[in-house]
Amino acid sequence: MFSQQVFLQGLGLGASLIMAIGAQNAHVIRTGVRGEHVLATVAACIVVDVALIALGMSGLGALVEASPLLLAAARYGGAAFLVWYGWRCWKSSLRGGASLELSGDQQVQTLGRALATVLALSLLNPHVYLDTVVLLGAVGSSLGGDARPSFALGAMTASVLWFSALGLGARRFASVLGRPAVWRAIEAFTGSLMLVLAWLLVRSA
Repeated sequence: MFSQQVFLQGLGLGASLIMAIGAQNAHVIRTGVRGEHVLATVAACIVVDVALIALGMSGLGALVEASPLLLAAARYGGAAFLVWYGWRCWKSSLRGGASLELSGDQQVQTLGRALATVLALSLLNPHVYLDTVVLLGAVGSSLGGDARPSFALGAMTASVLWFSALGLGARRFASVLGRPAVWRAIEAFTGSLMLVLAWLLVRSA
């Protein structure tokens, strides 16, 4: 049965993780600014994210469900990671070191090169697996069986919305997105949401 509350929880956690500044997001924005294979790049990011979320929810969900010890570890371990991640985001925001570097190789990319680049940034980044397969899978697995599809759908929706907004909006808002102050605000929002979700996760125990 669909649960709006659990869907929003998955949407919030998925958005918090995916909005963190990283090479993948910077590449999507850079691609949008240049106008090179934007739709293909966005689609590749979404497909990878959705597949990894589904993998985490299915594999880790069954594993954690079979063990009360793993269930507790998933809940409290996930909460601890959220606290650490939230603290890191706030630290980055307060230091003011967050910014987006749009400079780099100006050579026009072929479709194959564009897809190879985004797949490498997605699949060769350990944080992608930590966020989607491990963290989202563990948090989703700590929920009841009926709530997991709603949580997974929320996390997947966050991926679709975020990458679409980045790629399709980058050309128009490139001058704004390149400002360090904007990325500081994103980090502060991300950190706050992480801490709230950690508290909700522990409270549900």
